[in-house]
Amino acid sequence: MQFIIITGISGAGKSTALNYFEDSGYFCVDNLPPVLLSKFAELCSHSELDKIAVVSDIRGGKFFDDLTEKLNYLEENQIEHEILFLETSDRTLVDRYKETRRRHPLEKEGRVLDAIRKERKRLEQLRGKANNIIDTTDISIKELKERLKRNYISNEEDLQSMAINIISFGFKYGIPMDSDMVFDVRFLANPYYVDSLKKLTGLDQEVKDYILKWPNTSKFYDKFFDLINFLVPEYEKEGKSHLSIAIGCTGGHHRSVTTAVKLKNILSDMGYKATVNHRDINK
Repeated sequence: MQFIIITGISGAGKSTALNYFEDSGYFCVDNLPPVLLSKFAELCSHSELDKIAVVSDIRGGKFFDDLTEKLNYLEENQIEHEILFLETSDRTLVDRYKETRRRHPLEKEGRVLDAIRKERKRLEQLRGKANNIIDTTDISIKELKERLKRNYISNEEDLQSMAINIISFGFKYGIPMDSDMVFDVRFLANPYYVDSLKKLTGLDQEVKDYILKWPNTSKFYDKFFDLINFLVPEYEKEGKSHLSIAIGCTGGHHRSVTTAVKLKNILSDMGYKATVNHRDINK
């Protein structure tokens, strides 16, 4: 079991780290009260969960002081765990709180800088117990994710973390709201106007053969898949965990379906976790 406890300075990127672990297949819990940490770890050790990440930090209020005691309990009972401690400079934290306009958990009516320093003092002992300390002062979100990947994601399959969902749809029913990219294939030859193909779908070989036999289809596919071959790795480099590609024709029965399936096969050959959903094929 891999049990990661994420803690550290408020505003240093703990939520970003937790989101990354969740996207990588970990069971995640945010703001777990320290008093519950030992019991939660014991439950996980007797469950089928093998990758867990939790955030436990100063937001626990008066219960936060129990964290060191609970960590000692985990050590004494040989419950494997790792502590990831995130920190950043005072100047960076002040700027981040100004940008987000959020209050520091320890800020009452005083200055945010006083609250930051107070928290840093309370975390000194915990920082000393950390297995991994990451200073996020001068790194981007992308760079933080890269560090987490190198340190924690060891399975080769997990390294390819971006999931791609391909949606075929009909424009007459509207564009999928969650699509990152939308491609219109209504210019391709339409099997709907061929009596023998009208009631079939783009999953049928006869329809595929009809769509693929036209020269402009081959020309389009060459350019389209070349574009996808360029774009997808660029999205992945930016740390995107999920990409949705929508392909539409008039009714979502023929051209979009054939194109979506072909794209799915190409992305799978490239090593991506690609799935396809034919939203309107039965309408």
